[in-house]
Amino acid sequence: MKAFVLEQGELKLRDVPEPKVGKGEVVVSLKVAGLNRRDLYIKNRWGNKEEALVLGSDGAGVVEDVGEGVEHLSVGDEVIINPALRWDKNSDAPPEGFDILGMPDDGTLAEKIAISAKQVEKKPDYLSWEEAGVLALAALTGYRALVTKGNVQKGQTVFIPGAGSGVATYIIQFAKALGARVIVTSRSAEKREQALKIGADLAIDTNSDWKKELADETIDLVIDSIGRATFNKSLQVLKQGGRIVIFGATTEDTVDFNLRDFFYSQYQLFGSTMGSREELRELIALMEKEKIKPVVGHTFKLEDIQDAFDFLEVNSQFGKIAIKIS
Repeated sequence: MKAFVLEQGELKLRDVPEPKVGKGEVVVSLKVAGLNRRDLYIKNRWGNKEEALVLGSDGAGVVEDVGEGVEHLSVGDEVIINPALRWDKNSDAPPEGFDILGMPDDGTLAEKIAISAKQVEKKPDYLSWEEAGVLALAALTGYRALVTKGNVQKGQTVFIPGAGSGVATYIIQFAKALGARVIVTSRSAEKREQALKIGADLAIDTNSDWKKELADETIDLVIDSIGRATFNKSLQVLKQGGRIVIFGATTEDTVDFNLRDFFYSQYQLFGSTMGSREELRELIALMEKEKIKPVVGHTFKLEDIQDAFDFLEVNSQFGKIAIKIS
């Protein structure tokens, strides 16, 4: 079968052996996989190892084979892949043994995948294959940051620096479904307009004076994945006693901030990473109730996946990138 792999430091599309089903597993014939920024970073972390690693964390497809002991799934079921491995129940932090699919386990950028049946959920009927294929990683990350860690409440205001990421598009829609007001930033006028179309109440220029722009707003919760470039600016607009949740750092990881200002203002700082199977099921239920759809910005064929990687690196997309497998 065809798969997109990282091998000896090089990305390549090549033939690999088809996976065989094991006890407690299913083999899924993938229709669509999602491309994430994580896939860009893995090349640096995996290094020049000789064994080929199949990239990809998100995916959706049809169950092709069912292993011994699997009773809740059948051949022909339409499913999505849960990339948060070995994290069943919601907890304060991931349990020992937690990994994200796509490293060190082979991922979804392939025609088929063998995976524990615990990592598979039924595909919501109202979603297209493209929408289902890009769902889990970004939606789960956003839901945990907003709901579990951020504890968003109806009537509160959520501020999201950077409106174009896949995670941000989910947070905007989840927050609105839960009755919150949403404010976002972007350097791109087009992305600001797109954010408003999917529910954001206000979209401001990232390069503007946030304190001035938001002088009449009360920011209860900041959800930031940019890092050093926005952290202190976010604190300046957060209300005293407000919460800030960090789930990524696309700029530099290290941040300097004034501890005295922080503790006098009674800010609350939370870290967040992915989420549990329990949270994934909660967010799917919310999506089905509100008919929330993932934002698919661009779709590429598997044979054109290098073009998709190049496009992702430029960071000009709004929403998710889908890879059509079959």
